[in-house]
Amino acid sequence: MLAQTGSIKGKVLLVNGEPAVYANIQLEDGELKTITNEAGTFSMQGLKPGTYQIHVSLLGHESTSHTLKVPTSGATPVVTIRLIPSATPLNEVVVTGQYEPQSLRKSVYQIRTISSERIQQRGAVNVMGVLNNELGMRFSNDATLGTTDVQLMGMSGRNVKILLDGVPMVDRGDTRESLNQIDINSIERIEIVEGPMSVSYGSDALAGVINIITKKATGEHLGVTARLQEETVGQEYQPLTQQGTHNQSLGLTWQKKGWQVAVGGTNNTFGGWQGRAEGRTKEWLPKDQRLGHVKVGYVNGTFSVYYRLDGLMETILSEGAENINTQRARDQKYLTNRLMHQLQGEWTISERVQLTTQASYTDYERRTQTSILDLTTGRRTLSLGQGEQDVAKFDSKTFRTTLSYKLSSAVSLQPGVDINLDAASGARIAGTPSISDYALFISSVINPTSAISIRPGLRFIKNSVYDAPPVIPSLNTKFSLGQNLDLRLAYARGFRSPALRELYFNYFDASHSIVGNPNLKAEYSNSFNGSFVWQSVARQGVARQNVARQSTSAKDVHLKSTLGFFYNHFHNLIDYGYDPTNPSVSMTVNIDQFRTTGGTFENQLYWNNLQASVGFSYIGRYNSILDEGDYASRDLGTFLWSPEVNASLTYHFKKLGTQLGFFYKYTGKRPSYTATVDSQNNPTVRLAEIGAFHWGDVTLTKTLTKYLRLSAGAKNIFNVTRLTNSSTDVGGAHSTGGPVPMSYGRSYFAGLVVNWSKPTSH
Repeated sequence: MLAQTGSIKGKVLLVNGEPAVYANIQLEDGELKTITNEAGTFSMQGLKPGTYQIHVSLLGHESTSHTLKVPTSGATPVVTIRLIPSATPLNEVVVTGQYEPQSLRKSVYQIRTISSERIQQRGAVNVMGVLNNELGMRFSNDATLGTTDVQLMGMSGRNVKILLDGVPMVDRGDTRESLNQIDINSIERIEIVEGPMSVSYGSDALAGVINIITKKATGEHLGVTARLQEETVGQEYQPLTQQGTHNQSLGLTWQKKGWQVAVGGTNNTFGGWQGRAEGRTKEWLPKDQRLGHVKVGYVNGTFSVYYRLDGLMETILSEGAENINTQRARDQKYLTNRLMHQLQGEWTISERVQLTTQASYTDYERRTQTSILDLTTGRRTLSLGQGEQDVAKFDSKTFRTTLSYKLSSAVSLQPGVDINLDAASGARIAGTPSISDYALFISSVINPTSAISIRPGLRFIKNSVYDAPPVIPSLNTKFSLGQNLDLRLAYARGFRSPALRELYFNYFDASHSIVGNPNLKAEYSNSFNGSFVWQSVARQGVARQNVARQSTSAKDVHLKSTLGFFYNHFHNLIDYGYDPTNPSVSMTVNIDQFRTTGGTFENQLYWNNLQASVGFSYIGRYNSILDEGDYASRDLGTFLWSPEVNASLTYHFKKLGTQLGFFYKYTGKRPSYTATVDSQNNPTVRLAEIGAFHWGDVTLTKTLTKYLRLSAGAKNIFNVTRLTNSSTDVGGAHSTGGPVPMSYGRSYFAGLVVNWSKPTSH
């Protein structure tokens, strides 16, 4: 027990002089730690006389250490520490799947992060515009419904868990529309965990997790942010309304004495794209989005709690062709409303124990509204045909709590409870089905040495519809092979119960004929992944001697290389097939087995004002034609491979307050075999391909004044619109036939961002 003879007090500031709120302060031996308050101050009591080294860290800033002496007189030394932003993401802190925020390098998971600075550089108006340059990520577009889905490491969106501040987002079913229904202006950063996270996050996390982390208030201040951005759609544009993409956003944050308030709203208007369509129809459908959020919370040194409400109103308009005989047209609107409530709290009970709780309720409604327009009189009437007016409702309730307990400096334990209750109703949904999922999970972090970290985990599931496995295990390990080299190896068992839409949802229109399948089985998977990560800092000139005082500045060269690999084996994978009683109708089916495998090689360079990266991936998807007929004996290859290459280059002209960026990605051909017949009407197969394409963006951001920033650039500079497709089916149930729609061509954008703030502490 430490004698009550002395203490250390101090204040931690950011480079702009504002207090560093909730910075971590820890003694070198790790036995005593605290955090700064809203004023950036801290105090450590009960210290024996002697010399102490304290470590100071804060998310997004470089860590620093200071040596202080507590005199025998019992006097209290006072220190002022100034933190500077991290020059590179090598010092980034991550939260997804962690017991507590920790550095990216210490995590046993292989995590990719996208910072707020990178989001600003991309000039994006939705999350897809940020992620489309990432390795292993592909986006597919349904031109008829105006929706977009994501694929991660060869797996479809139904196997990717989308989180908002760690809370699951609700989708209608297999497509991850929610990813583009999040306000881009409220995002602080994005964390992507590759590989199954079923032990921590349950169903849908077979391929990985995308965690969208929203902005938090920092320091006692009142802040206002406004954004206006205009963008062409191909060669189509009208200022502020109709043709083009128009983004307007306004946000307000306030914090004082631990109380926090944040309010924001965004309007996104996409005027659609005519493309090759004629008359009233459009190749890309117009879309209007109104997004808003309100957050109220309270934080002190050991306790935090907040309530957040996110709302969405989305309208997608599909105008039909004119019937020249009746001079009428059939129009459809797809109306989506979402209200997502979440309540989160953290309580640091002691230095060893922390309790975290999340609860959420989501009310989701998708309405199809069909009308007939008389083009001669302008009179519009509702269509009364079967299925022309429809409402599908989904509601989801989640509760999750974890207790993190440090048994010692080498062993930590985290038990938790996870409850998910889902229900649906609507004319196209059979009955009013519901699924309840109750889970108990437990994991531990064991550090037998400073170079080894082992994280075993178990999840026990009770599902109201499906018999889950007795236990879902996982094992993640990290080995420091040297000062600059880390090895991560992991195994995880995955489980996914079918979504309500896959079981009970029926949908028919001009381009879709889909029925649910209540006889679906649950999915299982065994997954293996690993990575080598090498990183180094080569110091040039005089190294920074005192980060807190910023007495010198080093032009360091930061290098990071990551070689990753993965293998996934799925059983009863859910996908779309054909109804055996009616081959013209698609239905959800179980695929007996499916596999994905591949590797990635990513490299990053940070030097002075230059940031550069280049990466390569090669991903194979199981050739499922081998499971049909007598094709297994043919030399068709077990996997069908597709390459990707990406690169980025940004340079900061500090004296000009200007950043230039170039972002590039090559997505290779995606092959597949399809069953057909030859000229003699004998069964055979043929190789089909979706074409390769190049994607590039050029951006510029410039600080005009203290409060005003300009952004401009060109997107899709290679003018990609449609991908060649030699298959007779683009994508099964969500196929619209013919070439694959990818984009609306080269576009140009310009925008202004206003950031204003004033202290509230006076």
